[in-house]
Order: sequence, then C-alpha cells, then structure tokens
Amino acid sequence: MKTSPLAPAQFPDLPVIAGVTFASAAAGVKYKDRTDVMLAIAAPGSSVAGVFTRSATRSAPVLDCQAKLGGDPSGPAAILVNSGNSNAFTGKNGVASVAALTQAVMDQTGVPLDRVFTASTGVIGEPLPHDRIIAKLTALHEGQTEAAIKDAARAIMTTDTFPKGASATITVDGKQVQIAGIAKGSGMIAPDMATMLVYIFTDAQIGQDALQALISQHNDQTFNCITVDSDTSTSDSLVAVATGMSGVDVTGNDDFSAALHGVMLDLAHQVVRDGEGATKFVTVAVTGAADAADARKVAMAIANSPLVKTAIAGQDANWGRIVMAVGKSGAQADRDKLSIRFGDITVAENGWRAPDYSEEATSAYMKNAELLIGVDLGLGQGESTVWTCDLTHGYIDINADYRS
Repeated sequence: MKTSPLAPAQFPDLPVIAGVTFASAAAGVKYKDRTDVMLAIAAPGSSVAGVFTRSATRSAPVLDCQAKLGGDPSGPAAILVNSGNSNAFTGKNGVASVAALTQAVMDQTGVPLDRVFTASTGVIGEPLPHDRIIAKLTALHEGQTEAAIKDAARAIMTTDTFPKGASATITVDGKQVQIAGIAKGSGMIAPDMATMLVYIFTDAQIGQDALQALISQHNDQTFNCITVDSDTSTSDSLVAVATGMSGVDVTGNDDFSAALHGVMLDLAHQVVRDGEGATKFVTVAVTGAADAADARKVAMAIANSPLVKTAIAGQDANWGRIVMAVGKSGAQADRDKLSIRFGDITVAENGWRAPDYSEEATSAYMKNAELLIGVDLGLGQGESTVWTCDLTHGYIDINADYRS
C-alpha cells in the first residue's frame, strides 16, 4: 500500500522506557508472513490506566480491559495486541479467546491474570484464531527487548500506511522523565474515547488514579477531537503505563501533563494524516459559539460532512457547504452573525459573502496539503478545534473489499 502523502518523513527515534520491553511476531492471524502480534511487558509496580470505546457493540478484549483497570499494581503487567482480526461481534467465542490468550500469557510470563491486557484490531465478526497467537508466545517472551517499540508499532497496523510514534522528554529536579507512545488507526475513526489503538509508556512515577485522570482529561482534547469518516470503532483502546523507573514523582506536575498532552496530540494528528485515502490534513476551528458543546457540534458537523470533505479533496472552495454543516449541526446559530474563513482568507462574514472575497485566491489556498477552516458563530465564547482529512476515491478503494 502506498504511504500517505501526509506521513512524517520517518518513524521518530523513540527513547527507551526503563521497565518495559517489547517483542513482535508473525502469527498468521489473517495474512501469512506479516508481523501481526506484539507483546509488551512492564515491570512490577507499574501503574496502568486506559480509556476505551463507548460503543454499544464493543469487543471482548475491550470489555476485559475495562474490567481489569484499577486492580492491584504490585505485579508486572502485559499488553498483547494482534492485528488482522478484531475479535468483535464474536459472542461467547470472543470471550473464550480472550480467556485463552490471557491465561496463556500468564502461564508463559508469570504476569498475573488481572494484569494481562489484550487488544485486537481488524475484521469484525470472524472468530479469532487465538491458537496461532498462543503458538508465538514463547518466542514473544524470549524475544523481549527495550529497543523493539518500532516493531511493536508495525505489528498493530491494519490499513495504516505508516507506523505511528511520538515521544517527549522533560526534566524534573534535574532528572529526566521519558514518554514514548505508539498508535494505529486509519479508518473507522470517529473516536468516542481514544482512537483505534494507542499505547503510551513512561518511566515517570505516578499512581494509577492520577495517571487515569490525566489520560481521561487529555483524551478529550486530542483523540476525541479527530475524525476520518465519522465511524466509531468497536475496538478503540488507549492504555498508558507508568513504570516509575525514573524515580521521579510527577503527580501534579504541569510539565509532565503538558508533555503527555503533546504526545497524545501528535499521535492523534498522525492518525488523521493516515486517514484512508487522505491527501489533505484539515483543522476545523470554531469560535463564537453559545458554549463549548455547541462549538464542538459545529466543528464535528463540518469535519464529518461528506460534502465538505469531497469538496476539499477536489480543492473546491465551496464554502456554502460549511454554511450547510453549521445549519444541520443542531447547535445554536444565527445566519446573519456567521463568518467563515479558509486560512487567513475571509470568505463570508455577517451572514454574507465577504466584500473582498476572491475565488481565485481561495482556490489557490485549497491546493495546500494542510488547510484551516475557521468558523465564528458570533454568539458567545464557546470554541472547539477538531482535526480531519479529505474524502477521496482512495477511501472507497480500501473499504469496498476490506473483508474479502
């Protein structure tokens, strides 16, 4: 598959996170000879937090992870992820697969059962051939190394065209604290919690409750503000692990919070940049709404509109479609107070086409790979920013035969 034109130049050089190791393997879950499973093991005492899809049809792995959060952190922790099959809508078979996998990880590694977290991503509705994954556990256990996070990022990919990673380093009282994260996501992206799959690791010392609070807070400002196609996955999972190996307590530390937010936002943006068939990265910034909730309604209505997204794909400065999306959003709006801009170009203001509007200049702006759509409702102080991509025929090509 051709790499997205919006992809970063290369996978970043992620720092080693003391207290966590990785290994990957080709288990043949769906495709032969494709790396499709990864196992991460974290040191005893590691804090684990997470957010997950609120889909009513969420998968067996998601339900199992949700049930295990907040447990005794004294033992080691393990994260087992496969791609190619989401183990979703698989009924009692899905539950049985999760039970078999978590038991096998415990038997192989000694990690307590209630600290084994699994995730699956790929086709919905097909039984997971978990025996193929179990057959690789010995090799995954024996192959653990601190330096294999990039391979882990590749193992969790499905229709992604590039592996996604981000990191941050801060200094607290003269000591370094490291954060490294990986993600996968390309289609079925309209998160109601996180994205498809995200794993964040840090050597910071922070309790599970405090880590959970940070993850939940920043999730609402990052992964919950992206959309590729308006569809929320059954498998969305974000898990964060803090090993404490740096010996630096970051509880209540603003610098750590900001660094964590930056890593999460970087990964969220990369998911949009890898949107299936995407050629444009689009920021939708809404201001002047009656409140923040209304601003978000408008931003998401614009970002999810097929008419808006196809116009962007065609480099068409069709701001009338923005007007349409505002009107359908369900948010309070006044036609005669509405203003719209593309980048720095004001195309409409006070409910009317801008006096100095230039179709030529706006059309030229639409040729850029990164675009800003700004909307001011003129009603209040509410604001919201979300990120999306265009909708091209490439999206159809990928999804028309995804299952077959």
